[in-house]
Amino acid sequence: MRLGFIGTGTIASAVVRGLAGRGHEIRISARSKTRAEALAAAIPEVQIAGLQEILDHSEVVFLGLMVQAAPASLAALTFPGDLRVVSFMAGADLDQVAGLVAPAQAAAVMMPFPGIAQGGSAIMALGDGELLEQIFAPQNTLFMLRDAGELDAYLCAQAVLSPVARLTAEAANWLGQRVSDPAQGEAFLRMLISSALAGSSADDLLEALNTPGGYNQRLRQHMEEAGMGKDLVAGLDALEG
Repeated sequence: MRLGFIGTGTIASAVVRGLAGRGHEIRISARSKTRAEALAAAIPEVQIAGLQEILDHSEVVFLGLMVQAAPASLAALTFPGDLRVVSFMAGADLDQVAGLVAPAQAAAVMMPFPGIAQGGSAIMALGDGELLEQIFAPQNTLFMLRDAGELDAYLCAQAVLSPVARLTAEAANWLGQRVSDPAQGEAFLRMLISSALAGSSADDLLEALNTPGGYNQRLRQHMEEAGMGKDLVAGLDALEG
């Protein structure tokens, strides 16, 4: 397909890298000059183009702008009526995107993660699932949502990723002070956590790790008594509010 990207921040750049070598013709904006030049240098099918050229020569355009900056950035552009637009902008639903890109079609809102660059990533999305499947599956897994309310809830819940990464980093630092190869220790923890959660539901994993008096049960109970669960729910409620 002929794909265009307006905005080449961290997420948009990861998406471009994940699409490399799959037969697409990709035009990207130079909004983030260093990232854009790195992508064009590394991926033969990527070229840097002006914003209007991206719109005029693409079948699908991805918006990787900050939602606050989008109106000013897009106001002077002419969107072709047969263009389909996919937004990465958190905080903008399909109706808001449609207002920014008319008469083009606001096809979808999707929230990818940096792991999409390597594939095997989860993607939250709202809108044209068939189009997104065509572009991103089977290398990634799409989780199609019902409406803007579900998207907002998913956006809040996905923020657990950062605390999980912080906990993993803290455990890796603790381990690194006690073993001969700290890098190996961190790699072990990352693989352990990702494979365990990928292989079963959270409830099943908790049950499997609930051996009375075992290391996992004792640490979990210590953290729960310290308020881990209540603090997490309070934080999610604050994000939702």
